[in-house]
Amino acid sequence: MNTPVARHYALAVAPNGARRTHADHPALPMTPDELGACAKACLDAGTAMIHLHVRKADGTHSLEVPDYEAGIAAVRRAVGNELVLQVTTEAVGIYTPAQQIATVRALRPEAISVALREVLPDAAHASAAQAFFAWLWQSQITTQYILYDTADVAQYWRLRASGAIRPGRHWVLFVLGRYSKGQLSSPSDLLPFLNAWHAGVDAQGEASAETPWAMCAFGPREAECALAAVLQGGHARIGFENNLYLPDGSLCPDNAASLGVLTSAARPLALAPMTANALRELTR
Repeated sequence: MNTPVARHYALAVAPNGARRTHADHPALPMTPDELGACAKACLDAGTAMIHLHVRKADGTHSLEVPDYEAGIAAVRRAVGNELVLQVTTEAVGIYTPAQQIATVRALRPEAISVALREVLPDAAHASAAQAFFAWLWQSQITTQYILYDTADVAQYWRLRASGAIRPGRHWVLFVLGRYSKGQLSSPSDLLPFLNAWHAGVDAQGEASAETPWAMCAFGPREAECALAAVLQGGHARIGFENNLYLPDGSLCPDNAASLGVLTSAARPLALAPMTANALRELTR
């Protein structure tokens, strides 16, 4: 019997987030060295990308350039270019849109994530946001636009239609269950996103269908949500930023084990995680 050819999906790790600390889990990486060690373990577990949050000396969330430079250097020492290194611009109620944009312009990283609702909260920020989007595209910085609900999906498609977000060099992330009770996600949370997404694809035409999408989810059904996304042709982000637990409700030992829940479930279905270079090609 012939072995089926595996279809590949992008697997990203979000190992720490902006708020959790060692008090939440001792294996949650906070320092540059811890980020480097985590990146290496997650590379070995199948991830193609690390979604990077860094901290100040007191352990709190940072978008400061020196803190990012230290974290980026540590990850590169650990894995070289074998992972896509995605810088987050998350505000966490601390940083303004202008500060988020300034950090990215100073760093010029390989890849970033940016929430539309943070960098473009109202019409007063439209000009600066659109100039930023154009600069990202021109600078060949792979951008992932974070979409929290179907209103964000509609906003994304309006920006595509206006030309503010150009085709190529980006992908999107659906955040499942961000506003659900207890912030616990389920696979059904993906359906409204997909309906809104495909409506936009149909309206925009053939080129829009080439834009990749991924998802992240909260709680112990994280891997189940991720598998549902991969089966629908999407990609997945997993890690301690959104979930510390295994499907049975027990505490997960580390980020690499979180990734393993998905890869183990996907493997019998001829689904395999892609490499960083394959992800770069996918989002170029």
